[in-house]
This record gives sequence, C-alpha cells and structure tokens, in this order.
Amino acid sequence: MRFDEWLIRGFDRDAAIGLCRRGINPLSAVFMCSRGLTEYDDAINFVTAKPSDIHDPLLMDDMQQAVERIERALSDGEKIVVYGDYDVDGMTSSALMQSYLRSRGADCEVYIPGRAEEGYGLNCAALEQLWAGGAKLVVTVDCGITAVEEAAFAEKLGLELVITDHHECKDELPRAAAVVDPKRPDSAYPFHPLAGVGVAFKLVCAMERDKTAGELLEKYGDLVALGTIADVMPVIGENRALVRAGLSKLSRNPRPGLLALMRASGTLPRDVNSAAIGFTIAPRLNAAGRMGCAQLSVDILLTEDADEAERLTHELCELNNRRRELEGGIFAEVEERMRGVRPDGPIVMSGENWFNGVMGIVAARTSERWMCPAIMINMDEDGVGRGSCRSIGPFKMYSALQKCCDLLINYGGHEMAAGITISRDNIDELRRRMSEIYHSEVETHPAPTLFLDFEVKKPRLLSIANVRALSQLEPFGSGNLPPHMVLREARVAYIAPVGGGKHTRLRVEKADVSLDCIFFAAEADSLNIGEGDDVDVAFAPQLNEFRGRRSVQLHVIDICRTDATRIVKHPGGAPDMVK
Repeated sequence: MRFDEWLIRGFDRDAAIGLCRRGINPLSAVFMCSRGLTEYDDAINFVTAKPSDIHDPLLMDDMQQAVERIERALSDGEKIVVYGDYDVDGMTSSALMQSYLRSRGADCEVYIPGRAEEGYGLNCAALEQLWAGGAKLVVTVDCGITAVEEAAFAEKLGLELVITDHHECKDELPRAAAVVDPKRPDSAYPFHPLAGVGVAFKLVCAMERDKTAGELLEKYGDLVALGTIADVMPVIGENRALVRAGLSKLSRNPRPGLLALMRASGTLPRDVNSAAIGFTIAPRLNAAGRMGCAQLSVDILLTEDADEAERLTHELCELNNRRRELEGGIFAEVEERMRGVRPDGPIVMSGENWFNGVMGIVAARTSERWMCPAIMINMDEDGVGRGSCRSIGPFKMYSALQKCCDLLINYGGHEMAAGITISRDNIDELRRRMSEIYHSEVETHPAPTLFLDFEVKKPRLLSIANVRALSQLEPFGSGNLPPHMVLREARVAYIAPVGGGKHTRLRVEKADVSLDCIFFAAEADSLNIGEGDDVDVAFAPQLNEFRGRRSVQLHVIDICRTDATRIVKHPGGAPDMVK
C-alpha cells in the first residue's frame, strides 16, 4: 500500500439518480455528484464549458493602456520585443504573442533569458542589449510583475514596458506603460488563476474587439491549453473553457510542430487530452528550456513546415533524453543523502555542479517522495545558488519566501512553486527559518493520503459506454482531477510482472465481472498480494485499444488486501473538488 489511508468523498445518491433521469450518463452523474455538482444546470454548464464563458479582457487592470501602447507601436513601426520565460507557459506565451504581433505587421522578435546565465525574468543587461538593438517596446509574457528595479532601469534607457504576468505580486508594482496581472492587489478581474499564456491571450482578445473569443481560440487555443496545463493551473472556471477549446483544436487541426511532437510521444491527435499534454508533450517542450535552448521549442510551436517540424522535434527528443539522464543522477544523489531520514518539514538541499535546468523536476520529485516542501539549490563556483521550490498540502511557499526575503538575492513564483537566488552563506539560515515557518503554520505533517471520488459497488457500471462518457468530461487537471474510484473485495484472478518486471498486470473479478488492470512502476513482488486474494483497488478507469479491440482497463493507483486497507469515508468533500 503506497498511501497511509484512502479518503472516499462519496456522493449524493438521490442527486445522482435525478441527473440520470434527466439524461446524464450514470457513471458521469455519480462522478459529478461526488464533486459537488448536484444540480442539473451546474452539471450541464460543467460539461459544456464554452468560449462564451470567457470574461471581458478589459475587466483586467491596465488592459486598455496595454492595448493603446501596443497599437501606437504598430502604427509607428516601432521594434517590439516579446520577453518570455523558458518553461512551457513562457514559451507558448512567447509564441502566441509573436505570432499575433507579426500577423499585424510588427517588427517583432522573441527574447528568452538563458536559464543558467540569466535566470528567470527581466534583467538589466538583457534590457540594455535589447535597447541597443533598436527595441522601443518590450512586452513581457509570464514574467515581469516583480521587476521593480529592472523596470526603473528600462525607464532610464527610454525603453517602454508592457508587463503581462500571472505570478504573485510584491508590495510595489513596477513602473511601466501597463501592468496586466489578474493577481494585482487592486484587481477586480473575476478569475485570478490564469496561466501566463492565458493573460497573453486576453491581451490579444482586447486588441481584437471585432472578433469573438471562440474565433481567436480557433487560432491560438492550442497554445493556451498547452501552457495552462503545463503550468498546473486549475482547470476550472475560465481555464476550463480555454483548455477545452484548445484540446479540440489539437485533436482536429494540430499545427505541424505539435503534430510531430504527438507522433514522437506516441499520441494520436484523437487521443490528446490533458494527461497526454502533462505527461508526454509538455515535458518534451520543457526540455529545451531546461537545457538552455528555449528558442527551439518556440520554433517548433511556430513552424508551418512539416519537414522542419520533424527535424526540430528529433533534436528536441535528444535534448529530452539528456535531461532525463541529468535529472536521474541528481535525484539518485538526493535519495542517498536522505537515506534513513524522516523529514517533518521542508527539505532544503544544495549541491555542487547540479544542473539548473532540472532543479524544478528534482524539487517536485523530492516533495512527492517525502510528502513535504522541497527546495533544491544548485551552487556555482562563486557561492551563488539558484534554486527551485515546490510545496505540498497547505504550506504556502511564496508567502514563506517573503518572510525570508532578507536572506535571498531574488525570488518569485506561486504559493506552490517558486524560484530563488541565494548566497551559500544563507542556506543554513534559510533551512532553519523555513522549518520554523512550516511548523508555525502546519499543525500536522501530511501523511500520504489518496483521495477517491466514490466506491464502485456495481462493477457493471464500468462499461465501455460509461467510461467513454467520463472522457467527455475533459478537461481534467489541477483543481479538477481525473475520476479516481475504488473497487472493494475483488478477487485476484491473475497477476504477473510486465515491462521487464517494472510494472504489474492483473485481472480482478467481482460479481461475475472480470476487469483487466495495469499498475505502472510497481513490481509484482512488492505488492504483497497473490492470486485468490481479496483486494481493494484504487484506480482511474480508461479505455484500452489493442489490435482493434477496445476494452475497459483499470489504471491502478494503489492496491491492498481488503483486510489491510485503511479507508476513511469523507462525505464532506476533499481537496481539488470542483466548485
């Protein structure tokens, strides 16, 4: 058993029956009721999230000023630079903004800072270089909201800024022609958790007032979906409408670079969903930024030539393989240093000659492995470290960093993910202070807990038609996790290792229904179960197609003998419920 306990949300049975009577699929009805969508109108709105649900971009502070300044640059023929970031959100934002501005005839180029040499966000050396190269206006995407000093430097140069960002703000906003961020303290915009690419898209919508959001999503929606999912923004509210439209475009009419990426990752356009983006497509795009070649991914996103797309994608996949090697080596070192340690607070660890580009992945893996916040720092030869921070549970990483700002050279990000620059001399104090903050805010250290929607008491509900209907509730993601269910007291009919022993294939039976299961990254000998045992299976249902035959398969999340499972009913709801 990988989790200490399983929490089952349960559902309102009468409400589910009511939804079924009004034509909603039975399994979908149960799932939606488990997420609190018990009213028919709410359920239908959830299923049919559409572009008309997207808010007016001019509700965002400074949006009109941003439009006016960019229009003036277009009218006067000024050189515009889109200043982005090296993650997927930043790269999709950059590609979207450059594509739009060039469609308007702009003299426009993209600048993405080097991850290792420059780090995240605006820097004065880059701004001076852009100004010397003839730039009159810099439009930031996915960065800039904390760049107070850099904005002041640009103002002295005579270089104007339009800042678009979605990160948390500090007490002082940078001085610029416009500062567009739904998280501004004075913001009245009704939806705050947009991705950086979502904010960039809203700027395009504001500039194209004669076009509907639906028309613009037909052109840019795939980029918006990619960045939103990759940046783990909650797929609720406005984001749900944006991602849904983007996934539709990806499945119907993918641009050449994304089609090549799908082929490289073994994903068919018809099967593309949030999971395919999050686990196969986005990591490959991210590899370019991690390895210091972010422009490669921007080029893949923008190319209209199929042959060039194949060539660039091959280069990207080679970078991704190298990224995996680096990540694996560093995480192995982390595991060795954590051997025998049971942390009850943030892990703050530094290393010499680690690779900056994979610090975020290592921090995320460390946080998931030990169920606590993690800060992983790569030290350079001058004693300056660049680190990535990941949180878990209720701990607010960005707020904690604010309380430690006197120890940091720079910092920025979200409550769940952030980046820092720090002197070697301050790391021990950062570790001590982060532990102090953590224990003052978190009453109990989170135990490995699996949240499940409901128990499937009638296995016949897991039919091909019902599981297909569940897939129509996409997009899933942060804030709206895929359906997770439990089947109790099922008999193991078959169990065997597959994939060289790394994975396990099972078949379980209950009430005369036989169900195939696959448990990835779980060795059969480690599960402590055998044929004939009664087990409880936590799973996500999926459709599997093999040699033209389609069947239901349970993607196992956890499994345990029925007499050993620790299940807690949680009818009041749990994290990541749809509201």
